[in-house]
Amino acid sequence: MIVGIVGKPSSGKSTLFNAATMQDVPMAAYPFTTIEANKAVGFVRVECVDKEFNVQCNPRSGFCHNHIRYVSIEIIDVAGLVPGAHEGKGMGNQFLSDLSRADILIHVVDASGSTNEKGEAISAGSYDPSKDVEFLEEEIDLWFFGILEKNWPKFARTAFESKAKLVSSMAQNLSGIGATEDIIDHVLLELSLTDKKLALWTEDEKRAFAKKFREKSKPTIIAANKADMPQSKPNIEALSKKFPGKIIIPCSGIAELTLKRAAKDGAIDYVQGEADFKILKELSEKQNLGLEYIRTNVLQKFNSSGVQQVLETAVFDVLKYIAVFPGGTKGLVDSQGRTLPDVFLMPPKSTALDFAYKLHTDFGKNFIKAINVKNRQLIGKEHELKNRDVVEIVHSA
Repeated sequence: MIVGIVGKPSSGKSTLFNAATMQDVPMAAYPFTTIEANKAVGFVRVECVDKEFNVQCNPRSGFCHNHIRYVSIEIIDVAGLVPGAHEGKGMGNQFLSDLSRADILIHVVDASGSTNEKGEAISAGSYDPSKDVEFLEEEIDLWFFGILEKNWPKFARTAFESKAKLVSSMAQNLSGIGATEDIIDHVLLELSLTDKKLALWTEDEKRAFAKKFREKSKPTIIAANKADMPQSKPNIEALSKKFPGKIIIPCSGIAELTLKRAAKDGAIDYVQGEADFKILKELSEKQNLGLEYIRTNVLQKFNSSGVQQVLETAVFDVLKYIAVFPGGTKGLVDSQGRTLPDVFLMPPKSTALDFAYKLHTDFGKNFIKAINVKNRQLIGKEHELKNRDVVEIVHSA
């Protein structure tokens, strides 16, 4: 599962990426600071199961704080997109291609309206952020439409055989941008195109297919960045009214990044996603003023910097992933003495067999049974797992 961070230049994308991953990606107030997609690891929070077993876990990756497990996810930061990206403007095709691997997109929008459509600095409040939402969706829709048109002759060859073969062909040829048979089937059904011959599709129907496919294959949430600026509040309210069906989360990437760096330096006690921090050592007046600004104008207003909420909304609320812990009925400690060292994020409706394959291909191939470690009940390979399940896989050698 990959989370893609997208948006126009200078919207605060790279700052939010750095805040989420603590990577030193270049940041600057001019277009195309990011030339190639940056990849790094961020974290989402899961209530750890260790307290239910009266133990303290020892994570192999990530960390656990007060029985809250921070589980790693892959994040990519794609260089800023500009109008005409689908035609290659601003190296757009390269950037859109990088997006194709993402399962969900976080669209970072400059909620203060202080950058124009090209990412150039202008007076705060003089640009309408809703234009960014519309332009990004339009660019991806046009890009998908272009790919659809390019592959249309291949689809036409299978159109008269059967619906199943058509769906399979479309999914196969569009797999590079996230297509699955289930998504294709749903899009055709929703647009009432299931039984319509491809030769009779109008251009408007093709464009509608591209748009609906984008919505299904690349769900997007809006990170309303720079939310602490005075001009941002009315803009965020306007965004919510104009796009009532979209998830819009106020956030401040620079606030989160500042807090994490201060914590790394030992100046404050702060864990990502929390609503406050504690100063640990004497700081300069400028540093104290900066931290107090963040506390008053970000943490107290939004109950966090919003960055962690953006990631967790993407993974758990939109993609609906669940966290599953491997364990054993005879103990929760691995061969190296680590207690509950691992946790895996699994897609919704994952089964015990899916989890076995996630652990190791041989576990899936040689699956015998699975055990719910919490209640010690046997579960079959088709048993659908739930969030925070602890599962032991029994397999042949």
